[in-house]
Amino acid sequence: MIVGIDLGTTNSLIAVWQDGQSRLIPNSLGEVLTPSCVSLDEDGSVLVGRVARERLQTHPERSAAVFKRYMGSDKALRLGTREFRAEELSALVLKSLKADAEAALGQPVTEAIITVPAYFSEAQRRATRVAGQMAGLKVERLLNEPTAAALAYGIHQLGSESRFLVFDLGGGTFDVSVLELFEGVMEVRASAGDNFLGGEDFSNALIDLFFERLGLPAWLRKDTLFMQRLSAQAEAAKRTLSQASEASIRLWHEDTEHALDLDEATLANVCAPLLARLRQPVERALRDANLRAAELDRVVLAGGATRMPLVRKLVTTLFGRFPTIDFNPDEVVAMGAAVQAGLKVRDAALSEVVMTDVAPFSLGVAVSRHLSPNTQSNGHFDPIIERNTPVPVSRVKRYYPMHEAQISLGIQVFQGEARMVRDNIHLGELNVPVPQGDPDHNGVDIRFTYDVNGLLQVEATVMRTGATHALLIEGNPGLLDEAEIARRLKALEELKTHPRDQLDNRTLMARAERLYTQLRGDIREWLGHQIMVFEQIIASQDSSVIDAQRPRFEAMLDRIEKDGTTFDEPPHL
Repeated sequence: MIVGIDLGTTNSLIAVWQDGQSRLIPNSLGEVLTPSCVSLDEDGSVLVGRVARERLQTHPERSAAVFKRYMGSDKALRLGTREFRAEELSALVLKSLKADAEAALGQPVTEAIITVPAYFSEAQRRATRVAGQMAGLKVERLLNEPTAAALAYGIHQLGSESRFLVFDLGGGTFDVSVLELFEGVMEVRASAGDNFLGGEDFSNALIDLFFERLGLPAWLRKDTLFMQRLSAQAEAAKRTLSQASEASIRLWHEDTEHALDLDEATLANVCAPLLARLRQPVERALRDANLRAAELDRVVLAGGATRMPLVRKLVTTLFGRFPTIDFNPDEVVAMGAAVQAGLKVRDAALSEVVMTDVAPFSLGVAVSRHLSPNTQSNGHFDPIIERNTPVPVSRVKRYYPMHEAQISLGIQVFQGEARMVRDNIHLGELNVPVPQGDPDHNGVDIRFTYDVNGLLQVEATVMRTGATHALLIEGNPGLLDEAEIARRLKALEELKTHPRDQLDNRTLMARAERLYTQLRGDIREWLGHQIMVFEQIIASQDSSVIDAQRPRFEAMLDRIEKDGTTFDEPPHL
């Protein structure tokens, strides 16, 4: 069985192509959105999803979120006494999604289409593939997120011709893709993006404002528990302002309440620099596609952060029209991944669909340029594959040594658009031995091959000897070799996973503990007693009693979270 997975910064989803349509698969809590959060319980078992998100505020030292931003790097995140890389934490999320799908479908899930931001680098894409491998999945394809969103929309318009732009603003990344649909062919014309711009940055802008307006000391940012609670409050305020004109951030710290009232104008003002950053990738994608905004038939929104009114207002201003919101922006990428899964198994309903994609960034090498017979300038970027070239693609260029005595050619591989390589992303390097002699007759052909997964292969051929050298991009500290992958996979397999059939109670208890930390006075003491009572109910292992009391306990928490009051009838044994 093959599935489509949206491995997101904030939330992840899994879907399957079934009976001629995409079907989202709910997790053990009955929800299709699984927070991309991981926590280690005190007994060493792994908690994934909403329960882990609740524990971010009560057990910040044992919990992690937003780790997608560290994919492809060597950054380690500590949970309790253990350290994990981003791909390991992502693998735990993927394993949880896989278990949910197997429970719902009643059969093993072995293959997956996993979506990635269009602007993800080579190292980030390889790390995503490794995460899938660690989760026990064969990753059939890495699919660009805006392309997936376009598939979900376009599948309902087969036979029509249209040009549309996908504006995909997720929790941690921003992507733009311009696509054309004609005669069952969906062609990506251009992509652009920003890997460090998403909904989390809008929340962080509110956090910065909170510190500035209230004059809080900078050292308080090092208080992990305080920052996790503030992050949750900022996120909640941001969501409230998507539906109401006013919101507030209120937080107790050391017997002092810190409060900041917000309105739409304040949010727009503090987020103005972020909104400005959204413009550049849009303009670049349209320019590369040789299109004007007026020539688009529609603008499609994807990613949960596009729910913000100020983002939708910006899109309307940029394109002179209201965006299309036929699909839930949180779900559309996963639905498109399921369409790609259907294409992979050649489902009859998709037999006429063809999809093409592009390389979202330029790939090339560092070169030196002669300024005069005795002067040269080093570190220039020479593209071999230009951005927005249709993929798969293979391109070759010939390069020469600088002087007769040179015995090797150093090939430094970069991705980016800057003129100098120092401003681009280094992918790897290879030293190619060359015979001494006249540089003009001592060329080396460098071939770049870029596949539909966004993975790069580099090959260098010395023309005088015919010797061929392949570049294994291992110089990047963010990449793991096969032996290290195997070792880390074994370590992950030894971790205990919290039983799925107990996760609803565990999640409810984590939520109650979070609320307890936020309360004060009599209501805090009262809630502590109710938590203790419900713990006894769970310890009784009487499923009929637990099932009867859980809704009451949950309703009580809803009431507390909404307005700080309680029900008269608490849970009872």
